Amino acid sequence: MSTQARLIQILTNKGSLSPGSPWRNVVEGVPRDLFLPDTFEAQDRTFDREENPKRWAWAVFADLPLVTQINEGADLGQDAYQRPTSSSSMPTIMLEMLDLLDVHEGQTVFEAGAGTGYNAAWLCHRLGSAHVTTMDVDPDITKQAESNLARAGFTPRVLCGNAEDGWPQGAPYARIIATYTLPEIPYAWIEQAPEGRIVAPWGGGIFHYSYAVLDVADGQAQGRFTGNPAFMHTRSQPGGGGLLRDFLHHAEDGQPSRTSLCPLDLTSDHDALFYVDVAVPGAWHSVGKAEDGSDEATLWLFSRDKSSWATAEYVPGQDEYEVEQYGPRSLWDEVEAAYRKWEALGRPERDRAGVTVTRDGQYVWLDEPDSIIT
Repeated sequence: MSTQARLIQILTNKGSLSPGSPWRNVVEGVPRDLFLPDTFEAQDRTFDREENPKRWAWAVFADLPLVTQINEGADLGQDAYQRPTSSSSMPTIMLEMLDLLDVHEGQTVFEAGAGTGYNAAWLCHRLGSAHVTTMDVDPDITKQAESNLARAGFTPRVLCGNAEDGWPQGAPYARIIATYTLPEIPYAWIEQAPEGRIVAPWGGGIFHYSYAVLDVADGQAQGRFTGNPAFMHTRSQPGGGGLLRDFLHHAEDGQPSRTSLCPLDLTSDHDALFYVDVAVPGAWHSVGKAEDGSDEATLWLFSRDKSSWATAEYVPGQDEYEVEQYGPRSLWDEVEAAYRKWEALGRPERDRAGVTVTRDGQYVWLDEPDSIIT
C-alpha cells in the first residue's frame, strides 16, 4: 500500500534519509498527500485521485517530482507548448538541497518559490513556523500553499510577490533557499542575509543543472557549484524551451557555414555545457535525433527573444558538420567560441568554477575568485 511510511522506506533505501538525519522526523511528520491536488502530472502521465485513488497515492508517496501547474495555469490549447510552472519537487532532491542549506534551530529562512508548500512545511517542522517566510509570484499558488500548510498545522508567513526582491521586513535571514532556477543571484538576498547562506538552482537555458551554494560576508556572496538538480526556471527570466515552430522563422534565409566541432561532443559533455552556458546567455538548445536508423541528429540553438536561431547537423563518420545561422546573433559562433575557450582552459570540470555576487554584479571564476571568466 502507498503511504507516507512507503516514502520513508524509499528515501531510506536510497540513502537520502539516514536513521540519524535531522530531517527524518520532519519527513515522517509531514504527510505529502496534504500538499498535492487531486490531479497532477508525473512521468508524462496524469494522475487523478477520483478516477484511480490507488494510482494517485502511488505517485504521491513515490520519490518523483509531481507537476501541479502548466503554463502558469492558463489554458493555451492542446497544440501549445506545455511548460511546467509549478510542482512538488522530488523528495530526494529536497533533502539534498536542505542538507546544503545547513539549517540549525533558531535560524530564520526565506524561501523563494512556495510551490505546494511542502518544502516550507519541512522547514516549519524543523525550525518552527515563526522562523519561516515563503513567497511566490503566483497568487493562486500562494493561496493554495497557505491552505495546504494550514491543513498540515503550519503557519509560516506566506507572501505573494517577486521573491527575487526578498522581503526586507523579515530580514535578516540566516538562510535563503530558492525552489526554482535563476541565471543570477539577486543582490537583495545578499543584503537580507548579510551573514547567511544562499542555496539556489542556478543556470541559463543551455545548462541549468547546478546548485549555487553561497556564503555571505562583507557585503558579498561567494561559493561554488555542485549537484545535478532539475528545477523550473524563474518566471522573470525563463530559461527557454518550446516548440520549434514558435522559434523557427525565415528558415530559407539561414547563412550556411561548416564547423569541425561535433555537435554531439558539445551536448554530451555537461562540463562543456556549463561553461558554454556562462558565456552564451539568453539562449537554449535542443537535440533532434533522426528516426530512420541513420544516427544523424540536429542541434538547434534559439535565442530566448526568438530573434535568432542556428542549426548544426551531425552525421556519423564526418569530420565537418553543416551549420546554418539566422538573426542578429550568430548563435553557433557564440557557442563554438565558448567551447574553444573551455578547451583552451584545459577542459575544466564544473566543480572548479565558483561565483561571486556583489552590488556591481555576478562574476563566475575558475579555481580562484580573482580568475574571472565572465
